[in-house]
Amino acid sequence: MGLDAPGPGAGTVTVRRGLPAGAERRAAELYWEAFGRKLRPALDPPEKAVPFIAAHLNADRAVCALLDGRLVGLAGYRLGGRGLTGGTAGAVLRAYGRLRGLHRVLLLTLFERRPGAGQLLMDGIAVDPDLRGRGVGSLLIEEVAAVAAEQGFREIRLDVIDTNPRARALYERRGFTAVRTEETPYLRRLLGFGAVTTMRRPVGTDRRTGL
Repeated sequence: MGLDAPGPGAGTVTVRRGLPAGAERRAAELYWEAFGRKLRPALDPPEKAVPFIAAHLNADRAVCALLDGRLVGLAGYRLGGRGLTGGTAGAVLRAYGRLRGLHRVLLLTLFERRPGAGQLLMDGIAVDPDLRGRGVGSLLIEEVAAVAAEQGFREIRLDVIDTNPRARALYERRGFTAVRTEETPYLRRLLGFGAVTTMRRPVGTDRRTGL
């Protein structure tokens, strides 16, 4: 799949599976730009967070959007116990120090999710700000859906926070339905959001028309 990027001679955005070798730093920068507001209490400052994320990516758990060979978007998924982003508690303590790292480990446990039976758990989507609204996110979702179908999953599941309505609107357009909202007012001051909505999409729902 592919789509024409905006601007004359701008090229075509294509999607591939797996993070290209050497693109780890760029992937971490996109991920931090998209999710830094949520992850900041656990991984700040950015000059530590971005290298940490880059060093602990699972390249085979990503689908990527490329424009003229440059990474402009990615989405992750959890398969076989591994997701796109990794890093053990020990890795956090080594990067941030034991004194400053322990509370970060505790904060990161708040983001841990486990898939249910027959579910492919999808991470959020990160797209270059200059290409948002151009269909890149839709391409990434459909590639994750293809992975889910090939692996025999019944549905794709993701979680979206209440401060990201744009992402929720994209997921709804691509066939996801909200099934549960968990109110987390105790996290609003700490992490910046107060509710998490779980959304699901049956595998086999082909929404590639119009891309």
